Amino acid sequence: MRFPSFFAFPPNFSATSFGAAEDNKEAEALLKWKASLDDNHSQDVLSSWVGSSPCKWLGITCDNSGSVMNFNLPHFGLRGTLHSFNFSSFPNLLTLNLTNNSLYGIIPLEIGLVTSLNVLYLDKNNLTGLIPVSIGTLKHLSVLDLSKNNLSGSVPREIGQLESLVFLGLSFNNLSGSLPPEMNNLTHLRTLRLSLNNFTGHLPRDLCLGGLLVNFTAVGNHFSGPIPKSLQNCTSLFRVRLEGNQLTGNISEDFGLYPNLNYMDLSQNDLYGELTWKWRGFHNLTSLKLSNNNITGEIPSELGKATGLRIIDLSSNLLKGTIPKELGQLKALYNLTLHNNHLSGVVPFQMLSQLQSLNLASNNLGGLIPKQVGECLNLLQLNLSHNKFIGSIPYEIGFLHFLEDLDLSGNLLAGEIPSEIGQLKRLEMMNLSHNKLSGLIPNAFVDLVSLTIVDISYNELEGPIPKIKAFNEAPFEAFMNNNGLCGNASDLKPCTLLPRRRKSNKIAILILFPLLGSLLLLLTMVGCLYFRHQTSRERISFLGERQSPLSFALWGYEEEILHKTIIQATNNFNSNNYIGKGGYGIVYRAMLLTGQVVAVKKLHPSREGELVDLKTFRNEIRMLIDIRHRNIVKLYGFCSLIEHSFLVYEFIERGSLKMNLSSEEHAMDLDWNRRLNVVKGVANALSYLHHDCSPPIIHRDISSSNVLLDLEYEAHVSDFGTARLLMPDSTNWTSFAGTFGYTAPGSNPSGSGAGEFALFLFLLGPPCVVSLSPPRCLTCSLGLAGCSVGRGISRGAPFSSSSSSQINQHALLKDVIDQRIPLPENGVAEGVVNIIKIAFACLLANPQSRPTMRQVALQLIARWLPLPKSFSAITLEDLMPQTTVTG
Repeated sequence: MRFPSFFAFPPNFSATSFGAAEDNKEAEALLKWKASLDDNHSQDVLSSWVGSSPCKWLGITCDNSGSVMNFNLPHFGLRGTLHSFNFSSFPNLLTLNLTNNSLYGIIPLEIGLVTSLNVLYLDKNNLTGLIPVSIGTLKHLSVLDLSKNNLSGSVPREIGQLESLVFLGLSFNNLSGSLPPEMNNLTHLRTLRLSLNNFTGHLPRDLCLGGLLVNFTAVGNHFSGPIPKSLQNCTSLFRVRLEGNQLTGNISEDFGLYPNLNYMDLSQNDLYGELTWKWRGFHNLTSLKLSNNNITGEIPSELGKATGLRIIDLSSNLLKGTIPKELGQLKALYNLTLHNNHLSGVVPFQMLSQLQSLNLASNNLGGLIPKQVGECLNLLQLNLSHNKFIGSIPYEIGFLHFLEDLDLSGNLLAGEIPSEIGQLKRLEMMNLSHNKLSGLIPNAFVDLVSLTIVDISYNELEGPIPKIKAFNEAPFEAFMNNNGLCGNASDLKPCTLLPRRRKSNKIAILILFPLLGSLLLLLTMVGCLYFRHQTSRERISFLGERQSPLSFALWGYEEEILHKTIIQATNNFNSNNYIGKGGYGIVYRAMLLTGQVVAVKKLHPSREGELVDLKTFRNEIRMLIDIRHRNIVKLYGFCSLIEHSFLVYEFIERGSLKMNLSSEEHAMDLDWNRRLNVVKGVANALSYLHHDCSPPIIHRDISSSNVLLDLEYEAHVSDFGTARLLMPDSTNWTSFAGTFGYTAPGSNPSGSGAGEFALFLFLLGPPCVVSLSPPRCLTCSLGLAGCSVGRGISRGAPFSSSSSSQINQHALLKDVIDQRIPLPENGVAEGVVNIIKIAFACLLANPQSRPTMRQVALQLIARWLPLPKSFSAITLEDLMPQTTVTG
């Protein structure tokens, strides 16, 4: 059969000609979409998109015929919509990856026209609206990730037509309603992520019917009903997170044996039943979290055979009986949380010596606190509160040199507080309240230089409180109901100056006291007159930029108006405007008459008194005000009156990194990409302070509390320079503001060692970004805090000469980073690995071997090398410096 001539191809037609025509069509569609993008940044990113052949354009790869096959532009910050994207122009498109951009608007129905698509990544954008029903036409899809957007509505039943799906990500949206029963058709699923939506109803009945499901997360929804029976025989499961729902069922009947299970969190549900012997078969399980359920019975001794366990959290259940000593067989266990149960008996401390965190609060445990508690040398947190412990506090607690939190409140402890507790240089929180402790507070407590929170109320203590910041600044409630405590603290009576030792001294005292009192009164009157004269000459000091919203003439009348404005804006520092408490004062939020919101740090009275050299102080405030860096909180000025003094700062909306990491909800918003950006921001800030300011500025107190996050999760370093300004006699700091124990080995905080010192302090903030137990830093999570006083690090070498603990070099990196968010993927995984390598380099024993902050900042923006192996296979040993360093 011959076709009519009008069907005949021209003599010079070829497949190449057809491919060129296809190129032009695809190029036109891409250029049209580029033109629709909103900002100059997007246009700059796509500057290579010129001409008519897209195959060499950024993010574009073509097949052999020259047709666009892969479209990969993740993490480029592109801003725009998909409305102008002509999906029908790409008949051979296999991959569309626009992860982590700034796309907004809806997902167009036309996306269903790209029927060849295998992989679709639209996660981590600002997309809104519904999931289009046309998604069901993409029958070849194996990966669909729409997580971390603002999508709403229900999941369309058409999604059940995607029977080739291996990965489905819908987490971190505003999706609602029940999951369609058609999802039971997705029998090839290996990963299903549904977390943090508003889903209701039951989980899909045949969730693991294909027997391939590996990762299943549905955290923070409103799912109810039983655990699907299909999960009982789902031996492929590796990671299960269902916490924060209303799931019901018997924990001992609805779960089977999972030989590959690595992580399970079923907390905050309505599960009941008992833990049985079969949990011993979970040899690969590293985290078991079942808190806030209705689980009864005893903790099975067989749990000690699940030898991979690192974290056990069975808190807030109805468990009874004793803590089995067999848990001591879990050599990898470092976090044991059993608070708020009905456990009784004694604590087998001698079997739990490897722990870093132990919380047994609110049980029925009793007897003496055994001296073997001193063998738990790695402990960072110890909470035995609200039990029935008797006897004295064992002095062996003073051996726990890494301890940061100690809570023994609400027991029946008696006797004196052991002076050995004063050896706990890293102790930040101490609660000994509601016991029967007596006697004096040990003088050794003056060495608790890291202590920030203390409560010794409701005891029988007497005498002076230690002269350290934590005691001096504690509220009266922390001391109430004792037998006569005294000292320089809120509402405490002052201690008597002269003890009455001999009866014969009474007459001398009766004579001397009136004379001394008269002399003191005279000197006070002279001093007050002099001080009044001085303050009348120089009543107020406020510094500000001439161009800033807070600028006015220096030392002029307008500054009194400003002071009045600040007082009005904070309602005279009313608690309703309270933001937080720092080392040098209390921070309030204030909205000025202009509408600008600022943060006002009201200095503690003791700090005001330390501003001895006002001229020097003003000059240094001027220097700090001149600092302008995108990652440093702007200091607008300082104001001082007789009543009080305060610093005025830029207001940063999301608060501190520590606060964000301490909150489950906020921590999950801090995905890996945002955490990497936080690290880069802090490094850039410290590099600027060390290398671009003259003279260099050393922070001295860098920590996750002093790293603030704005609405875009950009990091801003705060409180730089404040420590030295408010402690002018501290040129040779042997103890300094901030957390003790992170001083670089062999470095001096002042002089030539300043760069390395602050570099080491850099580890306090950003590595908390990859922490396992927030807000602790990575090194703390690994039990490596001792590196501050030891020989530094190298492969096979301990971090501390004063501790017997060593790094578990063979531990997998994936097991020690934050378990609350999915493992890093794609280019982000390389970034996490790079940062941990830098952190270890900063811990080298020889200060000369450590990089400077400028080198760190440059390394963080350099192109990351590909991983030598999969992220899940990387060990800590792989990331340590290659050479052995001793000192």
